[in-house]
Amino acid sequence: MKVESAKLKKFIQEAGLIDFDKFEKAVQESEKSKKAIGEVLVSEGLISEKELIKIEAYILGIPFINLEEEIIPLDILKIIPESIARAHNIVAFNKKENTLEVAMLDPEDLRTIDFIRKITPALKILARLTTPEGIKNVLAQYQETLETEFGGIMKGGPDGIKHIKEEESSGDKKEELEKAAEEVSIIRVVDTLLKHAILQRASDVHVEPLEKEVVIRYRVDGILHDVISLPINTASGIVARIKVLSNLKLDEHRLPQDGRFKIETDDFKYSVRVSVLPVLNGEKIVMRLLAEDNKVYTLEDLGFIGASLEKVRHSLLKTTGMVLITGPTGSGKTTTLYAMMGIVNTPNVNISTVEDPIEYRMPRINQTQINDKIELTFASGLRALMRQDPNIIMVGEIRDGETADLAVNAALTGHLVLSTLHTTEAGGAIPRLVDMGTEPFLLSSTLNVIIGQRLVRKFHGEKEKYKLKPADIENLEKYCDMERIISLLKQEKILKPKDTIKNIELYRPKPSKNSASGYKGRIGIFEVLAVNDAIKSLINQKASTTEITKQAIQDGMRTMAEDGFIKAAMGLTSIEEVLRVIMD
Repeated sequence: MKVESAKLKKFIQEAGLIDFDKFEKAVQESEKSKKAIGEVLVSEGLISEKELIKIEAYILGIPFINLEEEIIPLDILKIIPESIARAHNIVAFNKKENTLEVAMLDPEDLRTIDFIRKITPALKILARLTTPEGIKNVLAQYQETLETEFGGIMKGGPDGIKHIKEEESSGDKKEELEKAAEEVSIIRVVDTLLKHAILQRASDVHVEPLEKEVVIRYRVDGILHDVISLPINTASGIVARIKVLSNLKLDEHRLPQDGRFKIETDDFKYSVRVSVLPVLNGEKIVMRLLAEDNKVYTLEDLGFIGASLEKVRHSLLKTTGMVLITGPTGSGKTTTLYAMMGIVNTPNVNISTVEDPIEYRMPRINQTQINDKIELTFASGLRALMRQDPNIIMVGEIRDGETADLAVNAALTGHLVLSTLHTTEAGGAIPRLVDMGTEPFLLSSTLNVIIGQRLVRKFHGEKEKYKLKPADIENLEKYCDMERIISLLKQEKILKPKDTIKNIELYRPKPSKNSASGYKGRIGIFEVLAVNDAIKSLINQKASTTEITKQAIQDGMRTMAEDGFIKAAMGLTSIEEVLRVIMD
């Protein structure tokens, strides 16, 4: 499918979809690079790929269908064999009487449509245009369920699980463990666990040996779920297989080990971080899955809104100083760092990073992976970066006083430093750095902004509306000032000027066939502490977290609870979900 560049240009200009000056620059870049104008518009972030495809569908007179969230009935899906669907990016999604609707990336691929007609002679084929993400979503549905796949593996025979005797599984013979790790059935078990973890969008896979079984759990959208229990006699083989993949010591069962490996198919590419920990019944394994081809999000995509968004953008316009992101493990700090680097990543600056691990690969950014085994730490890596003439430095995490001192010195000597810190709230970052040995007067001279964040699950599909009862209001007042909440909701025009607390509309999730919990995906709730003169004075006085936070609120900072309440009132999430993460 091709849309002539001239037609695309004319349509976009007439519709006024893109600022005229930005569009003209994109046209010049298209002519210079010999790339299609649509490709340039997407790469420059002036239009999304989905919007571009919708425009092309309109120009070509072909209906567009969005399949990115759709679940297709199995009987319709399998009308087109999986091999054909994958090879030609075509899927069946709707069948009515004698018509079959199929979605494609190229509805002008007449040869493929003719082939589908031949295998479905009784049906009239109606071609529709969709997105690559829509095709990917539907192709994933060809996969069998986890239980079905394991049912086949567990049947025994040549492809079944080899039953390892209890005394063999607890032995230290390296040769036996190597043999177990290479069993076809064990390889299939581990591959299946990883494949379904990716299909279910899991961030972590937990392999937990109990007395009589091995429990497999996936963390999806921050919540752990049991997915399947396997016989205990599979434990040694699974652990050995993962150790082999991670290049860990097979015969070491008494000490914790950390490793990593990569998995790659035509559909995805992931880096897997592995942690092995001795427990009472054997060895527990946690595998963290990091998609290497993830897109870099914008600050708006992550959930920054209003004054908080403006404060962060303003801090990134500065050429020196520090921007810190705080929160517990798994709160999305690194993703926020990458979104910031996406903003400052221009041809006239040199950006260098020290990370563990490198979660996203970004063009024009010099990314360094730390390696403790060869003493390439955050501190040593940062020290080396200072000799690389960087304008902007990203340090994955400030873990110790040496790294903190180096980061502060880098900010003092004319660099913009982006980093993360493990504290529960934005105001706690300053006492934490002082405890690490950083001088308060240096912090007050370098800190630009501190961001505290958590991730809450987003509604998916329908939701149920309700209003607060007196008991609900009494409970909420324990966590936030309701009078202040009402004022903020009026500022955001969610409430009218004369509305009261009784007018606030909130929502609860509605489970559906597409989402058993009523949630899918996550969005951030934030507090953005801008370091002004009042905060600098408190830093120099070595003020407590409480004093710093109180002053920041007086200066207009919204707390995470308040930001979460606003997003709940906007219908993005539930107030129960906000309370769950801020109470953690």
